[in-house]
Amino acid sequence: MSTRREAREHVMKALYAHEQADGNPDQITHTLIKAPLEDDPPTCDFAERLFHATLDTRAETDEVIEKHAKNWEIHRIAVIDRSLLRMAATELLKFEEIPPKVSVDEAIEIAKKYSTPRSGTFVNGVIDAILLDLHDQGRLNKSGRGLIGMDAIRERADTS
Repeated sequence: MSTRREAREHVMKALYAHEQADGNPDQITHTLIKAPLEDDPPTCDFAERLFHATLDTRAETDEVIEKHAKNWEIHRIAVIDRSLLRMAATELLKFEEIPPKVSVDEAIEIAKKYSTPRSGTFVNGVIDAILLDLHDQGRLNKSGRGLIGMDAIRERADTS
């Protein structure tokens, strides 16, 4: 049984591969998502949806990321960090059922595992700023537990 964390890691790898080779999304999906997750259809379905949604919302998420990645142009952000920021922003914008705290925490932990020593802090700062801005604009469409933790995120952003 795979976890959603593993699904996100496979999506990050697929986004990285797509960006590096500008490959065929269906071939990348098959190789980097379907094959490794075939034993867990619900997790595989989630990973596929997240990968394709992230590709589909790239222009929108890039705009949001550039707004909050102070002094960073999107193409200068490390590819893994950029992929994780796009994926987390997509979850915030398009996956109503995923609480924001989960999207933020997962992106940070995957950045710590796969990217540079400072990536976790960088991803955290950018995603927190994106989350607060989307919330303030009314663009965060979350239900149920989706907004739990917004005060803590706002406090953390105020102290940094």
